[in-house]
Amino acid sequence: MVALPKTILIIDDESQIQRLLTSSFSAFDISVVSALSGARGIELAIASRPEFILLDIGLPDMSGLNVLSEIRSWSKTPIIVLSARDEEDTIVFALENGADDYVTKPFNFRELLARIKLTFLRQTPEANSVFSSGHLEVNFTSRTVKVKGQEISLTSTEYDLLKLFIRHAGKVLTHQQLLKAVWGPNAIESPQYVRVYVGHLRHKIEETPHRPKLIITETGVGYRMKIHLEK
Repeated sequence: MVALPKTILIIDDESQIQRLLTSSFSAFDISVVSALSGARGIELAIASRPEFILLDIGLPDMSGLNVLSEIRSWSKTPIIVLSARDEEDTIVFALENGADDYVTKPFNFRELLARIKLTFLRQTPEANSVFSSGHLEVNFTSRTVKVKGQEISLTSTEYDLLKLFIRHAGKVLTHQQLLKAVWGPNAIESPQYVRVYVGHLRHKIEETPHRPKLIITETGVGYRMKIHLEK
């Protein structure tokens, strides 16, 4: 059973969204703390110490991105931005400045819950050296990768890229984040590295590389490792 946070702080000035999410989360025994402004959200993040935060960008008193920066300066609490703004620059900025994920409105609650599960799981990892999802299995101790039970060969860079995707499964990783983590700061101006290596990796681990089900492209932003979660 995948764990869920016990308390979620929702910072959103839309009362309808607050009521909808509070009702939906109650079915999973999740307590909700509500804030209708950025300043109040910061206060409650300090006072209530929630296990998870959902944050809107379009708040009445300040930008949600400023709230994100403020909370992230002293807290590692997982934060998903929940906003009607879908501009690529805004999404990339949020992800590169502390957001664990970004979900655009209108949203499907089941998808949001799945994103919360994955994000929360990353914060509380199990002591397990083997990752398995569908036909893919990766043993981090032996550095072996199997597809449909057959061991495959990856280059060092391909393995590092796959490991990074798995360690952040469910989260959108921007091109810049991938470049910094795998190729270092000198590759920041070379995003083609990511596209080429993701293509190579897909050909080795995907059943149908041109219709990938594991490494999903988030257009204009980056990539996301999609996995199947236990109910």
